[in-house]
Amino acid sequence: MKEENQKAIPVTPYNQEGSKKEQVSTMFNNIAPYYDLLNRLLSLGIDKRWRKKAIACLKPLAPQRLLDVATGTADLALEAKRQLNCPEIIGVDISDEMLEIGRKKIAKLQLDKQIELQSGDSEKLLFQDNSFDACTVAFGVRNFENLDKGLKEINRVLRSGGEVVVLEFSRPRIFPFKQLFNGYFKYILPFIGRLTSKDPRAYSYLYESVQAFPDGPDFITRLEQAGFKKATYKPLTIGICTIYHAEK
Repeated sequence: MKEENQKAIPVTPYNQEGSKKEQVSTMFNNIAPYYDLLNRLLSLGIDKRWRKKAIACLKPLAPQRLLDVATGTADLALEAKRQLNCPEIIGVDISDEMLEIGRKKIAKLQLDKQIELQSGDSEKLLFQDNSFDACTVAFGVRNFENLDKGLKEINRVLRSGGEVVVLEFSRPRIFPFKQLFNGYFKYILPFIGRLTSKDPRAYSYLYESVQAFPDGPDFITRLEQAGFKKATYKPLTIGICTIYHAEK
């Protein structure tokens, strides 16, 4: 019943007409210039450590071709290059403004030939079946319009034995961290985001989407339903964030 209720709640960035996909694209285009700075400030830099731990899960696999879905400004793609030295990394995202910032980062590091960013829809990936060794998603699955469809697409483009790593916000369950988390994300974070990013809805949506997301064991179930096996999850920083790891 809990999962059904979560699936039934439509959480979109703006209270207006248009699909969630269109609204998410608009939101990230709006906040793109401030996105990286806000991530560092609002997480106190912890998001960098989260990304490092997520990518470290793929070291035993040593992927040669990696797809980063909802790549944003390419932070996770760049971390994958640093840790794994993967010869080919492709990042896809629906926000052109975020991609443009990511391309500038990549060019500055002279990694243009190893990391390519493309405009793309997570639910309609323009790649052949079984074409990647690994797939990553950082703070993006909450924004999928159809979560199950997006996960099935990731499964489709992974080769047999390929692995997916998802890094996503989750809800702490332990007192008093649960209450502190809710207060921070519901009131303080949107206030800071409103002052700096000039988009009053973007960081309110963050809280709402985290609350509606099927985290922990529920997300493991969704991964398994999408065709993945050996799915595990590891909460980070008292459950504020979680790493999910599974195999095709």
